Order: sequence, then C-alpha cells, then structure tokens
Amino acid sequence: MKITGVTTSTLTVPNGPPVNTYYTANTYVVARIETDEGIEGLGFTMLVGGMGAGSVRAYLEESIIPLVVGADPLQIGVIWQSMYENDRGLRKKGIPVYAMSAIDIGLWDILGKVVGRPVWHLLGAHNERVPVYGSGGFLSYTVDEIVAEAEAFRAQGCRHYKFKLGRPDVMENVERVRQVREALGDDMEILVDANQRWDVATNIRVGRMLEEFNLYWYEEPVLADNIAQCAEVAGAIAIPVATGENEYTRYGFRDLIEARAAQYLNPDIHRCGGFSEMMKISHLAAAYDVKIAPHLVPELSIHVLAAIPNAALVEVLAGAPDDLWEHPPEIVDGHMAPPDRPGHGMTFTAEALKNYTAD
Repeated sequence: MKITGVTTSTLTVPNGPPVNTYYTANTYVVARIETDEGIEGLGFTMLVGGMGAGSVRAYLEESIIPLVVGADPLQIGVIWQSMYENDRGLRKKGIPVYAMSAIDIGLWDILGKVVGRPVWHLLGAHNERVPVYGSGGFLSYTVDEIVAEAEAFRAQGCRHYKFKLGRPDVMENVERVRQVREALGDDMEILVDANQRWDVATNIRVGRMLEEFNLYWYEEPVLADNIAQCAEVAGAIAIPVATGENEYTRYGFRDLIEARAAQYLNPDIHRCGGFSEMMKISHLAAAYDVKIAPHLVPELSIHVLAAIPNAALVEVLAGAPDDLWEHPPEIVDGHMAPPDRPGHGMTFTAEALKNYTAD
C-alpha cells in the first residue's frame, strides 16, 4: 500500500455559548490521506480560536506532504520519525507538531480500516470506558452559572467538574471555590484551572487557601514554558497539579515528569504528536505513576485512554458543537466508551462540511 496524495482543507467551526465569549470559532486543519488501495485516512488538528491555522496548513503542504507521498501508510513509526527529523533547523514544537499530529491521526485511521479494528484495540485495549469530567466554568460565569453547569454534568452521571480561576481579585477566586463546593457538596470532584494566569507566589498563596476544599487538581498554574516554576508550585501545595496541554512530544513531557512538575498530565492529541506520540507520553508517565487526562478532543483521546493503565479522565467541554460529527462521543452514566468502528471512527457530517469549510 502506498500514499498517493494528501488533500488539505480547513473548517471554521463556530463555538456556542459560553465558549464564544472567549473564542468565536475553532479551526480544523484537515488532511485526507489517500492510498492506492482506495482506503482513506482522516487526519485533522484543531486550533483553538483559529490562530495559526494557515501556518499549520502551509507547513503541511510545503514540508510534510512531499515527505509522505509514496510512503507505506502502515509504517507509521517510520513516517512519524521522518516528519520529526525533517528540517533539523526547526525545533519540533508548535506549528510543525500540529501538522505532524494531523498526519499521524490519519495514518492510524487507515491502519484501523485495513485490519477492521478501532484504534484503541490496536493500541492496547485496556479500558472499556473512562470517567468523564465536565469542563467549563469560564471567568465570565457567576457562581450560580458554574453550579448550574456542574449540575447538568452531574445529571449525566459525571462526578468531576472543572472551572476557571483567574479573576483579578485573588480572594474572589477563593470565595468562588468555597461557594461552589458548598453548593455541590462533597460527592462531586472539583478541578480548577488557572490557565497560566499567575506567578509562583500567587499560585502558592491561592493553592494553600484552596486546600481545605479537597480539590481534585490545580491546573496550569504558571506559563507553560516555565517548567521549573510549575514544579515549584507543585511542591508547595497539597493539591495535585495538572499541566501539559501546551507541551509537545515525549521530549517536552519528559522534562515535565523529571522536574516533578505535575501529578496529572494533559497532552492534547492535536498538539503533542498524534496517537503515536501520546502513547509514548502515556507509557513514560506510567513509569513515574503520573496519570493521563488529555486536553479536549474526546473523540480521539478516548482511544488512548482506553488503551493505557494510567488513564484518569476524559474532558468534555460545555458548549461544544453538536453538529460536527456523524457519531459524536456520548456520555453514559458519567463515562465515555471508545467507538467500535474501524479506525478512529470519526467522520465530519455533510452539514459541517457544507457550512464550515473555509475554502
């Protein structure tokens, strides 16, 4: 089998409320991988807010596609390494890894279709379902709105919910957590996300004040580039720290793990290197008893979580579009099960292709 071509496109998908108060739309850069046997793989990467999508597509077309056309799509490891080693003068973070991820995702889709199995079976088939955490609680929310959103997830059986920290008045953030904990009770796990907003001293101060509320984790306390500072926060507060949504490849996650910067890692399959690299990251983390709870993209992340022993949670975002996929991921009794369709099992709806294709 040979790759005969890769066709790229972009989909600009509007966000519904409340996400649209932050980003009006996300952009999917799509790479359809064609083969000489008629089997096609759907690869894609999503850029939150659409920033950088044109650059990712250009990198795909100029640097990646010429490299993979003519290759055997089943030799996924060979192709991944060739993409990584291509142009050693360009460090593999950011735009290049978004592009690599799209190709890797499409290749695993092809492999699954060739053998007639879902990707999670090929990766290891360890868990038949994974707990969901509801994600939302944006800074614009009132406490009542946070609680209502959490209760909507609880009605679906979810026992984990995340909301944002970062209002200018530090004590207001602490008070919001107190009120949410009182409203939800002790049988709902609460996760908080600082989204890189504070310095070390502020995070330690806030984190210590929040310890009494029995939080599940404290996410992205400092700028993602500063691993040492994240480790400093993690070592100073009793709440487990989570980070990694803005990290790339096993090498970036190695640095996080070795620095003991987090107890939970949040790789994003669109950013970290696709299925291939997220599995390497997960296995590396397992050796250090670090749990994996991927950032967004539950329709793909669920395959990895279903294949690893150190899976923690799968993230489902409140307000995510409901017309994008033919078979959108479902929450059943607070859990998500991986699909049994061959490949990764995801197909854009005809309506989405008609309404959102930007070219």
